[in-house]
Amino acid sequence: MSSSTPAAYALILVDLAGEAGVDHEALLAGSSLADASLAGVGARVADEDFRILVDNALRQTNDAALGLKLGQRLNLGAHALLGQAFLTCRDLAEVIDLFERYYHVLASDLVLEFERGEERMTVFAVATDSHMPLQFGLECMAAAMRNTLAGLLGGRELPLRFEFPYPAPPHAASYREILGGDLYFDRPRAAWSFPVSHLATPLPSSNPALRQLYEAECERLLSDLRSSDDLAARSRRLLRKLEGQYPQMPQLARMLNVSARTYRRRLADLGTSYQQLLDEVRAEHASRLLENSHLPIASIAYRLGFSDPSNFRRAFRAWTGHSPAAARERARTGATLR
Repeated sequence: MSSSTPAAYALILVDLAGEAGVDHEALLAGSSLADASLAGVGARVADEDFRILVDNALRQTNDAALGLKLGQRLNLGAHALLGQAFLTCRDLAEVIDLFERYYHVLASDLVLEFERGEERMTVFAVATDSHMPLQFGLECMAAAMRNTLAGLLGGRELPLRFEFPYPAPPHAASYREILGGDLYFDRPRAAWSFPVSHLATPLPSSNPALRQLYEAECERLLSDLRSSDDLAARSRRLLRKLEGQYPQMPQLARMLNVSARTYRRRLADLGTSYQQLLDEVRAEHASRLLENSHLPIASIAYRLGFSDPSNFRRAFRAWTGHSPAAARERARTGATLR
């Protein structure tokens, strides 16, 4: 999938930084947008440009809570087509279903998992864009989720719980002010949840007659975004982000919103397979750990999913043509393996 972000998000960030006194040229410096008016940009902005805007805005404003503040302004209108589709849904269950299928039109490199338990509906952030500051991205998503759901419910508050995989930051008070009191830090994964009973909450703006139309447009947009990138490249990017937590093929296919059967066929059309891609990425991760860390080879093996270090040694030799010990020695001495 072509990595891009809705232009509305960039425009809102520019306004937010401008209100904080950031010079317009300084904010756009280094991006391909520096010599153009953002108002003239199409529906999407390249992720690289958006990352540059974020980095510049964080540096120029020196505002640790900038992610939360941006998320507060990402309302239904900012989500463009998908936001309009949300408005047509009968209840929150339909909203979550739509979000699960089409959230990639909002954040192409984001990977989410949706879990409907007996008591809570939970959305986990499995992988985020590794180039975006983690805290900024999670703050923005959390605040945007709260703001979007409030908009769908006509201003009524949904009892949302937020969990973050890092210690409480110095501006934790801003989290409580914007996200509410059901808030937890130092959790294993980022997660947002609410009581499952609220899935049946009806939406005041429901328009079932238009839902099919908007859903078809979301599918078309998602298809257009995917057409500019092949499935193998997307699979590699995702596997690289999930280092040490490599999913099985059906799970990875589900993360990429395709069926396991279609996933296998499309990779075959590209002359590869899930196992080949997994071996390629594991070889990258293993080489980096051998060359840039002091971890024992057995620890690296376990970290990459091998229960037996001897199996890792055999696999590494098959991947690279040499042993893990030889790779580590090469890094130590600067020698070239033959």
